[in-house]
Amino acid sequence: MDGSMAQYFIRETFFRPAEQGREASSLPAELVNGLRLLLARRGRDCLFLPIRAMQYQAVVERREVIFVDSQGGYAHQDGVGGRLIRLAWCFPPAGERLALDAPVPCEILHYFPAQGELHRRLVAELRPLVAASLARQRLHPTGERNVIPFRPRQTPVPVADS
Repeated sequence: MDGSMAQYFIRETFFRPAEQGREASSLPAELVNGLRLLLARRGRDCLFLPIRAMQYQAVVERREVIFVDSQGGYAHQDGVGGRLIRLAWCFPPAGERLALDAPVPCEILHYFPAQGELHRRLVAELRPLVAASLARQRLHPTGERNVIPFRPRQTPVPVADS
């Protein structure tokens, strides 16, 4: 055994119910920037973030974050089972932002009625969760590194006479 940890991947299925509402909004820049940084460091198409205080799970993708209730909202269709999406944040293309520290425009898609309080709580819970995840990565970086020693050129460079 080479000492590295085994990796495994879990496949999850999510169902998108009929939309109950949609609203234009914005999210704090540090939250969206942090989510995108965590996703980029993960090196995959999506990132699963458990929001334990709420028993919810956030699934982060480049253009969307979906939220599912880990305790309920399971469905079956055509022999496939999966969780029901409760709420989603959809982001416009990255080029539409005015600045990295400006609030990030998004559309909030509601798949169940009266989701305003859920959205506010998700923002409140995710902010410290993302900050803590980024801090842990700084203290305990993961991944492979390749350090190659730099060898200076052996032949001297000619210097012009003045």
